[in-house]
Amino acid sequence: MTKSTRTPPTGPSARPSGPSEPSDPSATKPGGRRAYHHGDLRRAIVVAALDVISAEGPSALSLRDLARRAGVSHAAPAHHFKDRTGLLTAIAAEGYGLLAATLAEAADLKDAGVRYVRFAREHPAHFQVMFTPELLRGNDLELTTARALAGERLRDAVSAVSAVPSEGRGTDGRGTDPRLAGVAAWSLAHGFATLLLSHNLDGPVGDQDPEEVFRLLSGLLFQGSS
Repeated sequence: MTKSTRTPPTGPSARPSGPSEPSDPSATKPGGRRAYHHGDLRRAIVVAALDVISAEGPSALSLRDLARRAGVSHAAPAHHFKDRTGLLTAIAAEGYGLLAATLAEAADLKDAGVRYVRFAREHPAHFQVMFTPELLRGNDLELTTARALAGERLRDAVSAVSAVPSEGRGTDGRGTDPRLAGVAAWSLAHGFATLLLSHNLDGPVGDQDPEEVFRLLSGLLFQGSS
């Protein structure tokens, strides 16, 4: 009796059952390691960059090193940021957005300053990059938009306190230049935050809450802010 032979099926049904293959060849790296999906890679690069900046400063950034940290090809970061300047610009834009959001919740000018200091303490890498313009692409739309929004939030707080009568001003609030008041408020908050992050206030502040120390300092200059 002759044994019949069956022709192996062809087409889609010929694939063995089991886990489907990744649609993106880059989803699986040699050795079975899973790479970041494209939707997560941009964030992974930013997070890795923030870690490097916090530990070593912006000058230590290298797209090739960040790719290695993320477990992707050395060219992958350039797909999202083009170059190192693009990455730093994206970080600065994100920082200004975060700053604008925290200033928007301020109750008054003094609280805005406290929130500014808090932002610097919670986001030291962003803070460092945001105010180093030579590292950034100054005409970037995302950056300029976020920076303008943060500035608007600070001006709102200054405008509110400028309208409050205070000793040394007329009852109509004249004698206070809102623009100069904004510079004064920003200088105080930014200077305090910068000195704090660089550990130059370790002695004077000691074990005290830096935000409470700032409240006391700002109260000396902006009597009408609360």
